[in-house]
Amino acid sequence: MEELRYTFMSLARCLSQSNVGAPLDRGGDSSAESQVTDKFSLQAQLLTEGVLALTDASDTEVDADIFDELIKSGVRNFKVGYCQCPVTDFNIHVVEDESQSSVLSDPSASSASLPDPSASPASSTSSGSTVILPSTKSRKRGLRELDHNEARQKVDTVLRSNPKGEEIFKEYDKTKTLSDATRRQMVNILVAEMTESYGRIPLTSVRTSYALGIVTLFPYLEDPYSKNGYEHYYDPEANTGYLAWRLKTVQRNTHDGYRGRSRSDFQDSPTTQWESLLVGEQVLGEECREALSIIRHSTDKSVVKEKMKATFEYRQKLVHDQDATSSVLDVFPRFLDIPGLIDQDFSMMFGDEVSGKFLAKWPSYFKPKVIAESQSLPSSLYVDELRAAFDPETENDYGWDSDLSALLLLLHLLPPTSRGQKKTPKISSAQAANHLLRFVKHGASLTTFLEKVDARQPFLLCIGEQKKKIERFFIVVDQKALPCNALTSVAAFDGLFKAHYVFSISYDEALSSFYTFIQTTVYNIDVGNTKESPRVKELRARLLQEH
Repeated sequence: MEELRYTFMSLARCLSQSNVGAPLDRGGDSSAESQVTDKFSLQAQLLTEGVLALTDASDTEVDADIFDELIKSGVRNFKVGYCQCPVTDFNIHVVEDESQSSVLSDPSASSASLPDPSASPASSTSSGSTVILPSTKSRKRGLRELDHNEARQKVDTVLRSNPKGEEIFKEYDKTKTLSDATRRQMVNILVAEMTESYGRIPLTSVRTSYALGIVTLFPYLEDPYSKNGYEHYYDPEANTGYLAWRLKTVQRNTHDGYRGRSRSDFQDSPTTQWESLLVGEQVLGEECREALSIIRHSTDKSVVKEKMKATFEYRQKLVHDQDATSSVLDVFPRFLDIPGLIDQDFSMMFGDEVSGKFLAKWPSYFKPKVIAESQSLPSSLYVDELRAAFDPETENDYGWDSDLSALLLLLHLLPPTSRGQKKTPKISSAQAANHLLRFVKHGASLTTFLEKVDARQPFLLCIGEQKKKIERFFIVVDQKALPCNALTSVAAFDGLFKAHYVFSISYDEALSSFYTFIQTTVYNIDVGNTKESPRVKELRARLLQEH
């Protein structure tokens, strides 16, 4: 163990030396560098290329001074890579038997050319390899199939042994859900016990067991759309969720410099290229050019719609080609004067059943549930104005109609958050509403309005005498107003959502959680393949449970 520890600590020292943001100084600890290159069969020159980083199985960066703590806690999987040269990443796994030591090719790694492939037995054209190192006996904490009853009992015991735990059970028994404040209290109690029992960096299996225990003990908190139902509390694949967030906060507070990174292989659904689900002949070459000419000049709307169907795949390639010099609205200008083309393209992507889900499910099912859930929102001038739309006895001359008010209340339930390493300033839900829809009084100049538009993402333009009595709807894309033949605000929003897919446009950052909820929970598009915040999953669990 001492030899193994020395080897790993030598690596840790090298990593610590490189973490300042520059290649290793070969004039420094040369013995440590030699020990690392010899033990791992590495090419020495690789240690001078880029900035080395050591991470654990959850992609959380490991500092040199907590390496010992990880080994003692039972962690045996690490990844070494270069921040500037990720093709040289390799994985380290500590095993029990020294006779098992070997170098294994990683078939999942992409091909890359490394310096002097013949210089080391560890070299290959693969961008990664697995180095198996010997280890002495350690406490066995291997992953096993989670026991629902054991996980449930663990969480139940922890909560009942805490003075505040009784309040959590009382609220759940009464409402079949937990308020945000109560949920935070529960997570804090569980994480405090978890770190006390398993250390500051509990294993993935431990975190997963606690998350399973929560939804087993409180079944109405389970998310029916996620793979296991507990991912909003802890997602072992992405290392996200309420438990993971609280753990990272505790780790930051107890150790300076311990930084976490979440890995994500989720896709941005609106920008995914889709093939037509509906059978229809697609034109190519000269036939396509002829169809484009007919689309531009024909006055017969039915002919235009047929030719638009025949050019669907060509249009999809155009909207996904970032190097295309012309806008899709320049090539297909009939979006600007023929309503219904957005809905037609969306139906070709997903079929009529998915296309009709929002109109079928929102008014009768989701709208009343959102209204009921919004009663938990703190009172404010803006929220009270939205709620007034549902009270026939309240004067509401300046507010939106009940359908748009319910959508805006959903936005309040899924408010904007700061995102990214360089966090953008957080805006309020009321400010984010301006990214979703805007009102222009009847008679105002539409041209003048569009000239001042600076939004990149689509939004709904509502024109009328009052917000609650809209006469016309437009979907604004690229400073152009696309007519919407919707007779109701629900149908108009349906077209706005679909425009993201038809034109391959990502959601507005401030509306990301809001649109993601609509996408996965109402339309059921890319469920499991789309990154969802724990708040989205938690709200879905609340709304879909039948009390």
